[in-house]
Amino acid sequence: MSGELFERLRKRAVEIHVEDHLRARLERGDSLRVKLGLDPTAPDLHVGHLVVLDVLRAFQDDGHTVVLIVGDFTAMIGDPSGRSETRPILTRDQIDAAARTYLDQIHLVLDRDQLEVRRNSEWLGEMKGADLLRLLGKATLQQVLQREDFADRLKASSPIGAHEILYPFNQAFDSVAIHADVEIGGTDQLFNLLFGREIQKAYEQEPQDIAVFPLLEGTDGSMKMGKSLGNYIGLTEPAEEIYGKTMSIPDTLIEKYLRLVSGLEGPDLDAVLAMKPRDAKAALARQLVKRLHGDEAAARAEADFESKFRKREVPEEIPEFETGFPIRLVEAMVKSGLAKSNAEAKRLVEQRGVKVDGTVVTGDDPLQPGSVVVQVGKRRWVRFVVK
Repeated sequence: MSGELFERLRKRAVEIHVEDHLRARLERGDSLRVKLGLDPTAPDLHVGHLVVLDVLRAFQDDGHTVVLIVGDFTAMIGDPSGRSETRPILTRDQIDAAARTYLDQIHLVLDRDQLEVRRNSEWLGEMKGADLLRLLGKATLQQVLQREDFADRLKASSPIGAHEILYPFNQAFDSVAIHADVEIGGTDQLFNLLFGREIQKAYEQEPQDIAVFPLLEGTDGSMKMGKSLGNYIGLTEPAEEIYGKTMSIPDTLIEKYLRLVSGLEGPDLDAVLAMKPRDAKAALARQLVKRLHGDEAAARAEADFESKFRKREVPEEIPEFETGFPIRLVEAMVKSGLAKSNAEAKRLVEQRGVKVDGTVVTGDDPLQPGSVVVQVGKRRWVRFVVK
């Protein structure tokens, strides 16, 4: 299967480095140690993690060993990737609690028998001052400051914590400690993964090949899926929640979700992609629930959604209105033309003539990030895409 595995990687990955070297190793039948690092900064895995977890499972199915690095030490620093400000420092108890959920849920996708789980506190927590200085001596400050997020902060005169400089060194040393042959991650990890190659060479190891994959936007349609933004779909959420949240994603994300996290391939994927957006989204929601909770749960979740929402004669085509978050219901109604004034909007709400996602509302509450359908009376609808 190694040839098929490489083609699958090349099809899904945004970048593979070094492509020819990785292809040769796979075709030669080398047994590879494939690394993924996850910092447990918040409890629970979400659908965005499926992008890389499915890739790891493909490596396992091809006979390779997956090494999951639980970044219990690096989580105390906080990965600065994609950040415009310093992350808050987490306590050991917070990190341990989040790590437990990761380890409980990782087996929804990965095979226990081909999985090696390590905590990077095993080696980073044991480093003495001299060891740390030797590690820091393997690269220059200029190399680290080249990363985009640091460069942007320097230009904006925003502070960079001295401890944040250590993060790429620590993540890179994880690859040294476990002798990684391959490391995968999201596109926001490209610098860290490439830096890992340089540190491995400095410790006289063969540098790992790397592959980075697209980041999955959350239900708001714009930001990377994450718990802190409230735009996530949790892997262990109730089936009805997974189905309903999936149905709330903007239509523009349907194809990306289908290709990256549905688990559908070939003719099955093509058939769903050919559907109308509403039907394709329902097929996606059903498939996600099926892979996480099973067939029966998927059928129940779909029936629950049908009874609560779709059977209320929502039209096939609903005009969309993009707006920023936060925005309250009354303001959204006026801006979109559902009401001519604040007074009219408030009156419609007070008269119980307004529904949000099929539920009558009686207050001027904020619209939540994602796709939100507001109905006024029996004949007017707007789908708000709240970003």
